Amino acid sequence: MKSIFKGKKIAVIGYGIEGQDAEKFLLGQGAKVTILDKKFGENYLKNLLDFDVIFRSPGVYRYLPEIIKAEEEGVQISSAIKLFLRLCPGKIIGVTGTKGKGTTATLIYQILKKAGKDVYLAGNIGVPFLQLLPKLNKKSIVILELSSFQLIDLEISPHIAVVLNITLDHMDWHKNREEYTDAKKNIVRYQSASDWAILNEEYEVSRSFAKDTKAKVVFFSKNRLEDKFKKNLLLRGEHNLENIAAAVAVAKVLETEDKIILEVLSNFKGLEHRLEPVGKIDGVTFYNDSFATGPQPTIAAIKSFTEPTTIILGGSEKGLDYEELGREITKAKNIKTVIIIGQVGPKIIKGLKDAKYRRSIVNLKTSPMQKIVACAYRNTPRGGVVLLSPAAASFDMFADYKDRGNQFKKAVLSLK
Repeated sequence: MKSIFKGKKIAVIGYGIEGQDAEKFLLGQGAKVTILDKKFGENYLKNLLDFDVIFRSPGVYRYLPEIIKAEEEGVQISSAIKLFLRLCPGKIIGVTGTKGKGTTATLIYQILKKAGKDVYLAGNIGVPFLQLLPKLNKKSIVILELSSFQLIDLEISPHIAVVLNITLDHMDWHKNREEYTDAKKNIVRYQSASDWAILNEEYEVSRSFAKDTKAKVVFFSKNRLEDKFKKNLLLRGEHNLENIAAAVAVAKVLETEDKIILEVLSNFKGLEHRLEPVGKIDGVTFYNDSFATGPQPTIAAIKSFTEPTTIILGGSEKGLDYEELGREITKAKNIKTVIIIGQVGPKIIKGLKDAKYRRSIVNLKTSPMQKIVACAYRNTPRGGVVLLSPAAASFDMFADYKDRGNQFKKAVLSLK
């Protein structure tokens, strides 16, 4: 290992969790590491030719002109995830999709842990993966949630690749739909005949990945999920049946007993900020779905309720279309009030009006969360639901989706 990086001049671009993980690992290998980040100044990419290797963090677009120029001049472009896939001695289960990655990865982890496997949940929702390397052996299993940002230039695929729904997201980062889909395909593209590709057959794009892999293909679907795996669930929502179907498919490939799978499913409450029950006040129940940063997860959340519902929508712009969301809200007769917040508010209102939504719309723009929650509570009848499922990113008003969800929960508790 030391012969690879010792004495090398390495730039780590982007100093988030993955960038910090890369820095710590590379310093331990004797590399000379320089951190480059936009927060240190706009010209942070001007000297890339000074380095032997560049480690790109997921939020940094792979095809920035400066990175392409450095690559053309012979600088090696890598990432923490690329390095981990190359060095991990055990099996890797990679999970991708537009939404549901975190829930599915966590479910798989809990099932395999219950089955007594040496299993780790790493990356976006687990521990930093490079720091895991010293603990791993050939029997270890590592579960990774993989985004298009990480997959875009991967040249190694996981042993088990799980592909959930592929719709549309991150159009503020990718140059077009094709690049987004093509990035996702890398999760299966480099698999061998001894690997497994576990694909959601309900989505045309996910289904099509079967053509791009040499692995053994298993299709899953919420419609073909055995009834016994649908009973006694704490998870709410039809879309979560897709995540359960994916986790069950992985568990079966790894020959896990049904009784273990059923025990985990019956106790699994879901993840924070994903249709998370917050509490009930005077007969009104509050749900935090702040992780819904695009229309598709919000549409899934809407379909999870039949009670009279007030929905809170809006946030920062990331190039998404709200026409379909407008149609779904208009069709959902139980949605009585829509509260609009944030930068994309006018776009969402247009989507609602184009769909001829005739019920109540309240535009609170950039009001504080306490005012937003109080307004939602006033507009919701007893027996009803207040649902924060914004269908947009959070960066206009909040630090991130977690901050948005936490402020919502705090505001709900303050109503008491």
